[in-house]
Amino acid sequence: MTKKNKYKSEKLLKKIKKSYAWSGLLSSIIFMSLVTVLLIMMLNAALSYTIESWMSTEYDRVSYMAKLYESSGAAEVSKYDGDDGEYLVVDKSGTPVYEHGENTCSMEEFKAELYSKPDAGQISVYPDSKISIFEVKDNKISMNMMLFSRDYIRVDNLDSFIQNGIIRYPIWMGVPLSDGEHTFIGCSRFNIDKADITFIVVIASVIAVLFLIMVITFIWRLIRAFINQRKVSSLVFNDEVTLGNNWMYFRIKGEQILRRFYNRKNRYAVLDIDFVNYRNYCVCHSVEEGDNKLRMIHKKIDSQLSTGELSGRYASSNFAVLMRADNEDAFKARLNLLLFELEKVDSVHKLGFHIGVDYIDPEIDKNGKMIKRKDIDIEKCYNNACAARVTLDGNDESGMAFFDDKLFEEQKWIDAVHERQLAALNNEEFVVYYQPKYNPSTNTLKGAEALIRWQSSDLGFIPPGRFIPIFEKNGFITEIDHYMIRHVARDQKAWLDKGFNCVPVSVNVSRAHFIEEDLAEQIRDIVDAEGAPHDLIEIELTESAFFDDKKALITTISRLQGYGFAVSMDDFGSGYSSLNSLKDLPLNVLKLDAEFFRGDMEGDRGEIVISETIRLAQALNMRTVAEGVEIREQVDFLAEHGCDMIQGYYYAKPMPASEYEQRMKEPVSEDSGEDSGK
Repeated sequence: MTKKNKYKSEKLLKKIKKSYAWSGLLSSIIFMSLVTVLLIMMLNAALSYTIESWMSTEYDRVSYMAKLYESSGAAEVSKYDGDDGEYLVVDKSGTPVYEHGENTCSMEEFKAELYSKPDAGQISVYPDSKISIFEVKDNKISMNMMLFSRDYIRVDNLDSFIQNGIIRYPIWMGVPLSDGEHTFIGCSRFNIDKADITFIVVIASVIAVLFLIMVITFIWRLIRAFINQRKVSSLVFNDEVTLGNNWMYFRIKGEQILRRFYNRKNRYAVLDIDFVNYRNYCVCHSVEEGDNKLRMIHKKIDSQLSTGELSGRYASSNFAVLMRADNEDAFKARLNLLLFELEKVDSVHKLGFHIGVDYIDPEIDKNGKMIKRKDIDIEKCYNNACAARVTLDGNDESGMAFFDDKLFEEQKWIDAVHERQLAALNNEEFVVYYQPKYNPSTNTLKGAEALIRWQSSDLGFIPPGRFIPIFEKNGFITEIDHYMIRHVARDQKAWLDKGFNCVPVSVNVSRAHFIEEDLAEQIRDIVDAEGAPHDLIEIELTESAFFDDKKALITTISRLQGYGFAVSMDDFGSGYSSLNSLKDLPLNVLKLDAEFFRGDMEGDRGEIVISETIRLAQALNMRTVAEGVEIREQVDFLAEHGCDMIQGYYYAKPMPASEYEQRMKEPVSEDSGEDSGK
């Protein structure tokens, strides 16, 4: 996976985990805060304006009363304000010299400013000693809503302040008299009708209800957001079969674990656990039973993990696991226990599991200090674990394999071959070698086999065992088949033009090619394009091809023979169905596997098998070729029993085309056969 795609996946995980719930939470909090602040500001502004207007009017009234008192006496003040008005006159020490009405002034003086009367300067205000809802802050008079609410609840305290259904909240204001020795202090009352209070209470209740609805709605949305988050997370990051973690979650979460600072000193291991023969299990039972078994395997794996470890299903029957591996012996003991527990998942059937392991060591800087992992790629580590696990293929028993330097070098080599294969084909770096086949009775050249070598421009000479298995796995072998047929046909045509007495040359065609319905026509067209006779090209297939589509194989062989090509079976005797192959396949040539001729052939049983095989081939009208012959006694034995051709080091090793030309010119004598082959 590219870094770009990995970044997108990690971003998606963060988005799913956070945005659904926390974005809604944040937006709701911001919205409610703004509404609350705005409401408070509007109420405060309206109340401040009301108090300011009232105080300005009341200050004018008290000032006028002070002038009346000073010019005409208390009688005129009573006429103006009524007998029930309260006021007093105090000297500089605050001692009352005259009082009218009930004196409830606290005599605690505060200075305040009225913005509507800037010429008045700071005025003197005094709270009431019985009830006070006003306060002065920063030279500004305001109403203390907490005190208002508290005093309103205490109805018994308000009885003396209620007149005709109106609550009158007092505050005292002082105006200095002209003699400079006394201050006139009059009582002003802030009148609030009970109907107004009821209205305020109703409005406040409505606002409280609306606020409560907002809170309930917010909580409901938050719960829904978390539920939706879990649903989306389940769809994206849960495996649909095991209901556990899928590969995407494992990769993202695993890398997060490995990158954590406090895990920098820990050694980890990435595991690839494969349920061997899972598909066969599904065939014998059902896909549903197979899925049920995968769920049981998932639970068993998770039960063996500790805190800070992780598992997830990769695909099919493969599980990815991240485990601590600080102590190698203890870790291997855990793996053995894990295998033991997995094998007990099914009490009826014996199940096998393969485990591939790749270690992740702590990162160390140039000073030898362990540092936080930054560029960890858990997908690469899992691929390494898979590469180790693949080495166990072919064995149904449970086992484990570890990725090491040897496997790493093999993977690098495979990658190097993949990178160069197409360019090598286009640049014709693949070279055809020929190994002659001789008649053991006459020592005359009767045929040859075309073998491939790779002369790489940067890797040097590469033997076939180093690249052919890779081509067979990645499918490039079909391109090699075409390449070899084309070059052999081209060489045969060139030798014919030079007047050489050409003999048939066999070319290996991989079993992967035989699944193509028009293979015979492909070979015919390639050979015709080079101008070579069909009878000089022999198509060689391995016995393993018989295990594929037998009907298609027989059809292709018949078509090839119809076009004039001979068809041979290579490595006869290396498989388990050789006789059955002879019964069904219309072959021209039978090649005896080289394993028949390892050693000196001592013992009657070996000689009986070889001689009877030759006799059987003769009875089926097939020619025989013995591969891997290296000593004179083998040659004599084969000649005695009528073997048609021998291909082996006794006569010749594989050789370049130029050297093979000389072989076509000069027959090998009986005396020099062994020397020429070694």
